[in-house]
Amino acid sequence: MPDRVHAILVVRPEGRTPAANHLTRTLAALAAQTRPVDALTIVLCGPDAELTRLAAESGAEGVITASAGTSFATATALATPRLTGDAVWLLAQDTAPDPEALVRLAGALELSPPLVIAAPKLVDWDDRDVIRSLGVSMNRYGGTVELAAGELDQGQRDRDSDVLGADVRGILVRRDAWAALGGLDPALGGADEGLDLGVRARLAERLVAVVPSARVAVAGDGVAAMARGRRRARRRAFATRTAQLHRRLAYAPAATVALHWLSFLPLALWRTVAHLVTKAPHRVLPEWGATLLVMARPAAVARARRRIRAVRTVGWSRIAPLRVSRAEMRVRWQGDVGDPDAPVRSELHFFVGGGAWTVLGALAVSVALFAPLLAWPVLGGGGLAPLRANVGQLWQDAAWGLRPLGLDAVGPADPFSGVVALIGTLSPGDPSRAFVVLWVLALPLGVLGGWFAATRVTESSPLRIVAAIAWALAPTFVSALVEGRPAGVLVHLLLPWLFYAASVAHRSWAPAGAASVLLVVVLACAPSLAPAAVVLWCAALVVVALVAGRGIARVVWLVIPSAVVFAPLVWSQVRAGNAWGLLADPGVPYAGAEVSADPIGRALLAAGFPTSDPGGWASLLGHPVWWVGLLIAPLAVLAVLSVLTPRWITASALIVVAATGLATAFAAIGIAVSFADSVPVSLWPGAGLSLAWIGLVGAAVVALDAGIPDRARVLRPIGGLAAVLALAVAVAPALTAQLSDAGGDRTALTNGPVSTLPAFIAAEGRGSLSIGTLVLDPRADGLRVQVVWGGSATLSGQSTLEATRTSASAQDRELAALAVDLVSPSTDDAVARLAQRGIGFVLLESAPSGEGDVALGDRLGAATSLDQRDLLDPVGATSRGDLWRVNTAVAPRAPLDDHRIGLQRLVALGSLAVLVVALLLAVPTAASRRVARRTPRIVGPNPGGSR
Repeated sequence: MPDRVHAILVVRPEGRTPAANHLTRTLAALAAQTRPVDALTIVLCGPDAELTRLAAESGAEGVITASAGTSFATATALATPRLTGDAVWLLAQDTAPDPEALVRLAGALELSPPLVIAAPKLVDWDDRDVIRSLGVSMNRYGGTVELAAGELDQGQRDRDSDVLGADVRGILVRRDAWAALGGLDPALGGADEGLDLGVRARLAERLVAVVPSARVAVAGDGVAAMARGRRRARRRAFATRTAQLHRRLAYAPAATVALHWLSFLPLALWRTVAHLVTKAPHRVLPEWGATLLVMARPAAVARARRRIRAVRTVGWSRIAPLRVSRAEMRVRWQGDVGDPDAPVRSELHFFVGGGAWTVLGALAVSVALFAPLLAWPVLGGGGLAPLRANVGQLWQDAAWGLRPLGLDAVGPADPFSGVVALIGTLSPGDPSRAFVVLWVLALPLGVLGGWFAATRVTESSPLRIVAAIAWALAPTFVSALVEGRPAGVLVHLLLPWLFYAASVAHRSWAPAGAASVLLVVVLACAPSLAPAAVVLWCAALVVVALVAGRGIARVVWLVIPSAVVFAPLVWSQVRAGNAWGLLADPGVPYAGAEVSADPIGRALLAAGFPTSDPGGWASLLGHPVWWVGLLIAPLAVLAVLSVLTPRWITASALIVVAATGLATAFAAIGIAVSFADSVPVSLWPGAGLSLAWIGLVGAAVVALDAGIPDRARVLRPIGGLAAVLALAVAVAPALTAQLSDAGGDRTALTNGPVSTLPAFIAAEGRGSLSIGTLVLDPRADGLRVQVVWGGSATLSGQSTLEATRTSASAQDRELAALAVDLVSPSTDDAVARLAQRGIGFVLLESAPSGEGDVALGDRLGAATSLDQRDLLDPVGATSRGDLWRVNTAVAPRAPLDDHRIGLQRLVALGSLAVLVVALLLAVPTAASRRVARRTPRIVGPNPGGSR
């Protein structure tokens, strides 16, 4: 047994529990040792009056004061010159040894002279039957592996003694070995200090062992402990990764140190992806911080390598048997697969519960109703427009840069252009065909989304079917289909999936990542929903903070991708002094048959109808109708009654969603921020109604599910069927308009056009967006002028920046001057100026039916003037109007300068990076699926009281 044992006790006033409480117990435990320490040195890190008093009364041979940031390794180095005796015992303020601990540790050192480090069994401070640490090893990549942690102590590990290393708290080290090994390495950052010391001892042909009979209680708040708890997860990840990378450079052969150093940045990038996929985003910043720190400390690595060279007498193969093999690691990873508790989550029952059959039935109905569309190559009418000829041009429209409309417009694309590009990419050979297919699949896709959204509200398969059908028959959805509103259709299809993911975003990173991406797409299709989204997001933050605070970071993340993606557009609109323009509906500005802002219009909105022709009944019957709104009453009554059920909390939340959506719709009809040929276009209220419909249908399902007792459960399908039948009657004329009145007045959908420009231009512009066409349209209210780049004006090429401008820019004035000079008898060489701007064609659009004599005279005068231009060659009359071609050299459209190219790349990389992060978070893993199985599908308190 060592003659003299010198204890070093390091104290730092930090942690959740006051350090004085821990220090008092530790000092008492030291005084109670059956084999007392011969000397005690206390290192006090940071000023604290109570700790100073306790240290002074402890009988220590010396008290060393140090700064508050002093690490455990540095503190022990400060005390090393004062060491006396044969062994040093490393303690912290929260390490309280059992009375027999020191005598058993010292006895182990005496019985085996090659043994230089004896480590105790660390047990929990409050529950001494729980093992906190009993030996440490590492895997083949240098990662630390606890051999026993968090286990119930039943003596199952007491036969294990020979280890590679141990937790530094409570270890007893021979003094000569302590001096030879150079003590603890301060560059490890507070992690793996005992493991590193054990590795160096092993390389010096010495032994390290744990003494299970020597127990030391640890609280985990001391200076030698790793940061505990979720709030310190980043600090813990930074320390462990710093230690791992530092040891990798310190242990590597000299010839490979540089290669390891060069691999750190690519490795950090790879591990960033892995952290996101494994739903551990809190480790990303510590990963990069640790990587950069270790790379910037070559001197610390050199010192660590010198320590190893000074004592090493055997090769690294001597420690290989003590490492944890890959097979052992696999067993550890799979150890938690078997959950002894029965899973909380019920089966989905999508197929056996009738969900799949409902989707197939909706597909059959949709094919029957929209059969004429299948023969159309391009879907036109309403707010629809053709798409680009190839995928590359689609994504060019979605990027920041030269806009395809306007004389020389440069700026960010609407995020909706990216959504259009994504849909068009699904049909790379013919992008426009993708929207034809979308219209045919819209009803079954709506049923599918509604069914999955209903799984967050009810476990009943019949009620899920009711909710799915009610969602697909929403008046706002049917109106969007009939009026040709692509953004409105997409919003309604995506909102149930957003509800499905966002309602459980606080539980796991997988749904949070998915919801953040879905929110980007929803807001891209309906920016007018942004205020409602912010309101609901703030409410979710408050609820999660009060009920489940651990998920607040996931809820915060929901809006970050949207903020990054919309940042360029927000910046451009604010700089232009037109912040209201951010709410503009994307795509082709289209008013349609919107309701007015009068009491009748608002009554229709309250009934769920965004048009002045509710459900198409007015067009069918030829006179106004008022009773159609009553057909929504069964659903509304059920929604109101839901707050009287045992699940009133969930019902109230859904009512809040419905009220927020309805308020958005009411505000939308009073706001006009877009212009179609100088005519104001109000925001479409249908997006707000789609949001309200989620709350309405969800609350109605809650009423049917929780408001009817089991003895009368037959009333549930009856009530649901009545509500669905009434809803089907309300929208029947609009839903069948395409079948019964194809091409008529009851639907805006048309066959095409393939291009908004003559076929001659479309053919030349098919492979290039640099061909410019000046489009002239004389009307009674003035000359309308537009420049189109490429073979057509497209849906992805629309820009809310252009559609919401309230004042003329310098380019507008230049374009107006060019147009006036062209259509008036003037000797000015206007055609040459067109050629300098890259415009190679002039199109005088055909006169609309019923045009007045004044406008017709202006159109004839413009044609005469264009015919007299020497530098214009008439191509002839086309289906779009009269066409002329510039017969002089046309300069190519001015490209972006280097500064704008750099800005373009920065915008693209920023948006792409945040979306990639969100998508990686959304990727399900085995671990995330296990977590999901432990939680119910239903959100909110259920009658059983669980969440």
